Amino acid sequence: MVRRIKAKRVLELRAEGMTGRGIALAQAMSCKSVLAVFDAADQAGIGRDGHVGRSDAEVYALLFPGRGEHESVFVQPDWDGVHKELGKVGVTLKLLHGEYVDGCAVSGQPAMGYDRFCKSYAAHTLVTGAASRVGHKAGRTVEVDWSGPTMQLTDPVMGGASRVYLFVACRPFSRYAFVEPALDMRQDSWLLANGAMFEWFGGTVPRIVPDNLKTGVIKHPREGEVVLNDAYREMAAHYSAAVLPGRPRAPKDKASVENTVSHVATWVIAGLRHRSFGSLPELRVAIRERMDAYNREPFQKRAGSRLSVFETEEKALLRRLPSAPYEISRWVMGRRVQKNGHVVWEKNFYSVPYAQIGQAVDLRITSQVLEVYRSHERLTSHVLFGEHVVNEYRTNDADQPQGEKYREWDSVRIRAWAERVGPNMVTVVNRIFESVPVEEQGFDAALAVLRLSRRYSSERVDKACQIALEGRVRSPRYAHLQPILETGQDKKGTRRMPRFEPVESESGGYVRGADYYAGAAR
Repeated sequence: MVRRIKAKRVLELRAEGMTGRGIALAQAMSCKSVLAVFDAADQAGIGRDGHVGRSDAEVYALLFPGRGEHESVFVQPDWDGVHKELGKVGVTLKLLHGEYVDGCAVSGQPAMGYDRFCKSYAAHTLVTGAASRVGHKAGRTVEVDWSGPTMQLTDPVMGGASRVYLFVACRPFSRYAFVEPALDMRQDSWLLANGAMFEWFGGTVPRIVPDNLKTGVIKHPREGEVVLNDAYREMAAHYSAAVLPGRPRAPKDKASVENTVSHVATWVIAGLRHRSFGSLPELRVAIRERMDAYNREPFQKRAGSRLSVFETEEKALLRRLPSAPYEISRWVMGRRVQKNGHVVWEKNFYSVPYAQIGQAVDLRITSQVLEVYRSHERLTSHVLFGEHVVNEYRTNDADQPQGEKYREWDSVRIRAWAERVGPNMVTVVNRIFESVPVEEQGFDAALAVLRLSRRYSSERVDKACQIALEGRVRSPRYAHLQPILETGQDKKGTRRMPRFEPVESESGGYVRGADYYAGAAR
């Protein structure tokens, strides 16, 4: 094992006057090895100071030229090509070795085994300074986490400061990074930051590797299935991704983002330490500028930069973004559908397909939309009412049964009902619509009049309309017709002036007669 001899150290100790036996004892070497160094130095003409200024490798090569060096009998693959191919999705060292063996068989040259092939590739990455791609594929994974160091916003008026947290994402293949500021580390901020990340990348990936924070992972047992937060799982599904959290207390499972967090502390936090920010959008713009410069910074041990590797080798492999960005939502489970075919949310009513009357449905509420689900199937959706609106109905025509009585009320349907009651009712309804500036404002008044035909016969109601029209009120309403019907004024022989008709007052008031005054005079 002559290659292990520390030849330079032996010559240094010899120059200090130590004997061969003393050097062997001091360096735990055999006397034979020490003498071999002495003989080689004498033969090479290296004096006591011949080792000065030379490295260990240079001294060893000078004393024992060619020893330990040999040329492999196996055909050497194009390791740069192997490294590039290994970055593609689905490509493994096993596959590349098989193709290498097939190529050697065609040319009739000896091929190295799979074990030597793997070790040689690992040695190549160490020599060239490239990161091994055995565990990282292009366009497959993004690692996400919160940064430990934080920033702050300064109120320009009051002068107070509020903390800003940084969401960090990194693609392990290209090391392309993204940072998003947030005012807190709650679930909504976490979900919005993940959505902003995909928008920044311009596409999605199959795998999201987060830490085991409660906003994303509920439970990650040593054995068994990982329990994810429902909202986080829903967000990942929206972007066609799966959440694969790293193991607890195993930072190497997401080493890329852990390393990027430390870089963010330098490039973003330290780089912006002399600037003051009053709003989150202002800070976000500054952070994006710093991260663009960070991603353009050339690598120290490999060609290109994070941005160049991402754009040339990874961006084309990303999945397309969904047509609509993800919206934060909340779920209300087991809401009962009422007999009128609606469910209640925030004191308002939203229609559900009539077949679900009496059933329990689930509601998904976003900032603008309410969706109704049953067994993971979306039944219908509605635009939410405003914050201060109560006791209003939103009804989709498709949710109602077929038939005239289920159709939404309009002027055509109201007038058709009036025609079925009688001609005087048609006149009353038309005058109600003429008395309002907007047609819809007359719906309630017209329907109130028409509903009298449910308590009384159409003939009586139409007769009451005739009596009311003969009075002084041009546009009779429910308050005018209902007393006529209640008192039976519409019946033959009992007709009296409607109670709403004013009675002519007497020409004079109560006046004392002359006799009264005459008597007083007596």
